[in-house]
Amino acid sequence: MSPRGSDPAETRSARRGRPPQTRQQAEEVRARIVRATAEVFTRTGSRGLNVAQIIEQAGLARPTFYRYFGNAVEPLHVLLTASNAGLVGGIRTALSGTDEPVELGIRLIDAYLDWARGHGAMLRPLFAELHDPASPVSEYRERAFDDIRASVHDTFAALGRPAPSQLDLDAALHVCEYVVYRISAEAGPGAEPAPDIVAEARLTMIRVLLSTLGTRADLEYALELPGLFPDATD
Repeated sequence: MSPRGSDPAETRSARRGRPPQTRQQAEEVRARIVRATAEVFTRTGSRGLNVAQIIEQAGLARPTFYRYFGNAVEPLHVLLTASNAGLVGGIRTALSGTDEPVELGIRLIDAYLDWARGHGAMLRPLFAELHDPASPVSEYRERAFDDIRASVHDTFAALGRPAPSQLDLDAALHVCEYVVYRISAEAGPGAEPAPDIVAEARLTMIRVLLSTLGTRADLEYALELPGLFPDATD
């Protein structure tokens, strides 16, 4: 029973708003807010993000939210930081896995697709705001691109190859970005792209990367790989 004269809903709200008693509880509440932010961002994008929707999604009281974040954008920054770390870290790992240039390109594309799959339905609004200067997503995208450029340049240097021009590298990255956005947008809100569509997109991205950043020797090697380029008789 609730205390005499008190409203049961207010009592529940007060209990929900109590500070966590342990560090683990605090981390769990913080993670709960971040997960709720991801859900709201997936539905509304950054422009529709607000504290009221986040706390409703998380099932928390407003004072609890403000113990961890000052506004609705702060937990979005946590999400975007983790997203960038996953993308850049995955590509760095891919680029360190082999010294064969064509295989490196394929591994890079697979790392990019793995990162995209990990976002689920959140990928669509994320990509929709990549080129919106008013969105924090745009700023994080530029940071990720800077880190990816540096990793690619370091890899080319380690292989004793001339570094690609910034225009060539940016063209390759922009095409890969567009292909992933295209297949995620065509799948519709909350839906995953069909496996055959993803497989076709993967081949497109690999071909673009090879033709943009590869050498004649790379292309000759790639032509011998089954399924990468269609035969003239197909």
